[in-house]
Amino acid sequence: MTKALPITGMILSGLCGVLFLADLAAGIPFSRVSIPMDIGVLISCGILAYLSLCIYERR
Repeated sequence: MTKALPITGMILSGLCGVLFLADLAAGIPFSRVSIPMDIGVLISCGILAYLSLCIYERR
């Protein structure tokens, strides 16, 4: 596995996290349809970023 895969995971989790954080804070992209979904996606983005960082440091 190359280093591109964990870097891509970190970038995508960051972008997704910013998107759902903006929705949670201001309701911009999705008009705050579901607050628990926003929180769940933010937790998932954090987990993905953490796992990607661990894989990146291991290589």
